[in-house]
Amino acid sequence: MGRFSLYNTNIDFLRWRKLAMIWSVTVLLIAVGSLLVRGMSLGLDFTGGTVIEVQYPQPMEIPKVRETLAKAGFGDAQTQHFGTSRDVLIRIPPRGGQGNAATLSNDVLHALQSAKGGAGVTLARAEFVGPQVGQELVEQGGLAALGALAGILLYVMFRFEWRLAVGTIAATVHDVLFTVGWFSLFQIEFDLTVLAAVLAVIGYSVNDTVVVLDRIRENFRKRRKGSAQEIMNLSINETLSRTIMTSFVTLLSVIVMYFFGGVVMHGFSVAMIVGIVVGTYSSIYIASATALYLGISREDLLPRAKETADDRP
Repeated sequence: MGRFSLYNTNIDFLRWRKLAMIWSVTVLLIAVGSLLVRGMSLGLDFTGGTVIEVQYPQPMEIPKVRETLAKAGFGDAQTQHFGTSRDVLIRIPPRGGQGNAATLSNDVLHALQSAKGGAGVTLARAEFVGPQVGQELVEQGGLAALGALAGILLYVMFRFEWRLAVGTIAATVHDVLFTVGWFSLFQIEFDLTVLAAVLAVIGYSVNDTVVVLDRIRENFRKRRKGSAQEIMNLSINETLSRTIMTSFVTLLSVIVMYFFGGVVMHGFSVAMIVGIVVGTYSSIYIASATALYLGISREDLLPRAKETADDRP
C-alpha cells in the first residue's frame, strides 16, 4: 500500500454535505438560543468595574485569596493567577455609592495584607472602567464586527459569481456565530481581546474560503467534463494540503499562546482555536455546499463572450 499524501487525495467531501448542513444548523440554533437566553459573560472592558493586580512574596492559592476577599465584603470579586503563582488578578464589578472607585484598591490591598500569609503583598496596578465607557465599547465593538462583515460582503460580491459570494458570506456568518455562541454557551468571559480574535476569525475564514472558491472557479472554466459536485470535490482536494498546513501551523501557534501566554491571552486563544477549526470546516461544507445547493454550474462561471460586429444580424 502506498503512503497517504495530502498532495494526492481523492476524497468525496461533498458526499456528506447534507449531514454537515444538518449538524451546522443544529449547532447554530443552539448558539443563537444560548445568546438569547444566557447572553454573554462580558468582561470588565464592557461592563465597567475595577481590575487590581497584586503580588505576593510567595506562591499563593486562589481559594485562599477568594476567602479573604469574601470576608472583607468582596464576595463578587473574580480572582485568578496572572503570569506566576505569586501574581493575582482581581476583578470587581461596578459598585454603587460615591468614592468607591477611588478607595477600592486600597481596601482590597488592606484586606489581603491583614489576612494570614498576606504580609508583604504589594499593589502592582489598579484600573477602573466606568459603565458608560464599557457601554461605548460594546457599541463600538459591535459596529466594528458589522463593518468587517459589510466590507467582506462588498468584496465577495465583486470578486465572485453570486452563488459563490453567498457561500462565502454564509461561511463567514457561520464562523462568527459559532465562535460567539461558544463563549455564550460555556460562559467564557468576553472582553476586548476576544473581540479582536473574532475580527481575526472573520479575516481568516474569508481568506481560507476564497482560496477554495478561487480553485473551484478555475476548474469550472478549465475542465469540460465532470459534474458540479465532482469539480468541487476536485478543487477541495487540490487545495487540501494548503488548507491543512495553514490551519495546523496557525493552530499550533495559538495553542502555544494559550498555554504560555498567560491569563490575559486565554480568551483570545480560545476564540482563535475555535475559529480556526470551524473556519477550515466551513470552507468545505458551508461555502462550497451552499453554492452547490444554489445550483452553480460551469456556464455560470465561463467568461461572457463579447458581441462582435460579425455576430450582429
